[in-house]
Amino acid sequence: MKLTKYKKQIPAKLYKLLESRGFEELRPSQIKSIKAGLFEDKNLLVCTPTGSGKTLVGELAILDAIYKNVGKAVYIVPLKALANEKYREFKARYPDLKIAISIGDIDSPEFHLAKYDVIICTSEKLDSLLRHQAPWLKDLKVVIVDEIHLITDPNRGPTLEILLTILRTLLKDIQIIGLSATIGNPKELAEWLDAELVLDKWRPVKLEQGVHLDGQIEFV
Repeated sequence: MKLTKYKKQIPAKLYKLLESRGFEELRPSQIKSIKAGLFEDKNLLVCTPTGSGKTLVGELAILDAIYKNVGKAVYIVPLKALANEKYREFKARYPDLKIAISIGDIDSPEFHLAKYDVIICTSEKLDSLLRHQAPWLKDLKVVIVDEIHLITDPNRGPTLEILLTILRTLLKDIQIIGLSATIGNPKELAEWLDAELVLDKWRPVKLEQGVHLDGQIEFV
């Protein structure tokens, strides 16, 4: 869908940013997220295939909060390597924002993070910051949870589940955006998060299934 069609539904500063980055069209997951309340502080659970544009949904929620000056954002990833990757991407993409990464093993409130707009971290690190009552956490407005399906992981899932429960209890106006390509029970998770469910099957490259035998592939 053409970006121009949704000009009235996208905050002006974000619309100009998308234009400057060369966006002419929005992908189905992005359109559905806007319609579901992305810019109305609604919690969203976005379950769409890899490469379908989920990350931009999270980024738009972050930028909307920061540009409106209503609070800072945390982007939760499951792995330190992924945190480093996201940090490099965000620093290059948004040089006007103050972006930090917090993945170290130091158990402290990390007071210096108060001066940053966006903090990229793992769920274990954010759990540590909560337990140490980092004072800047009260300024959180948006939490993006990448790979939120890991909430069912027997080892790491309980930390993420408790973390989200605490955040929703302490910060009544927080907006949570969950992103995943593989959730077995999206309706139940969306209900638990009190989130609007965004489902779509569109992917940038068609996924085909076939059988390889003797150097030949026979597609189903």
